[in-house]
Amino acid sequence: MHVSFLGGPRPQRGVGVVAPFDFALDRELWRWVPDDISLHLTRTPFVPVEVSLDLARLVSEHETLHDAVRTLNAIAPEVVAYACTSGSFVGGLAGERAMCEAMTRAGEVQSLTTSGALLDALTELGARRIALVTPYTVSVTQSLEEYLAEAGVQVTGRAFMGLTRHIWKVPYRDVVDMAHQAVRGAADALFISCTNLPTYDVIPQLEAELRIPVVSANQVTMWAALRRLGTRAVGPYQALLDESARHRGPVLPEEHQEGWS
Repeated sequence: MHVSFLGGPRPQRGVGVVAPFDFALDRELWRWVPDDISLHLTRTPFVPVEVSLDLARLVSEHETLHDAVRTLNAIAPEVVAYACTSGSFVGGLAGERAMCEAMTRAGEVQSLTTSGALLDALTELGARRIALVTPYTVSVTQSLEEYLAEAGVQVTGRAFMGLTRHIWKVPYRDVVDMAHQAVRGAADALFISCTNLPTYDVIPQLEAELRIPVVSANQVTMWAALRRLGTRAVGPYQALLDESARHRGPVLPEEHQEGWS
């Protein structure tokens, strides 16, 4: 059989992703993406700065984003996502909106950021009180809380690790432990911050234990980008992606299961 008989390849729809230079979780992003969508990743230039508010500002400068989006123009993605939580919340709500506008100007395509996608996801879930898990230092975590407060979202509890590098190496066990520390009072949802923190496999387990929706930085980024294309992110037993998984009802902290399998 001649290969031309197959009639392929199938038409390709693309999501452009701008990530910080140290982003290491390309494969995790792909896990949320259906087969008929392609991801096209590019990275910001290297700067010799560890994870901090200074780094968040450097990787989110408008000129940097403009140049990154321009590298994607030739392959014509239908939407561009900036996959960096701290870089997109460090300037507050106005800063996040300005970043989207800068990316849209550069690529003449609809654009979004992780922090903007987070607010959309919380609205989708009806969550105004959230628990917060971050791998960041205290100053970066506080900046995220200020961004959320500006959007009218209350943080009811938090846990953070104080890391400034190699965040992608954090094991799931540590993410689970931080989640249980963070959910101390009545929370509508849990947010696990940082696109460099692995979360895909841990979300269903935590939702079953905590009985509240659990959203993560990479999850909300892919959910929002794919929704702009009129399609759905894929992921088993994740409340953001499956409405039937949203009505479990919260449990008290002392009722949380301790095991991780």
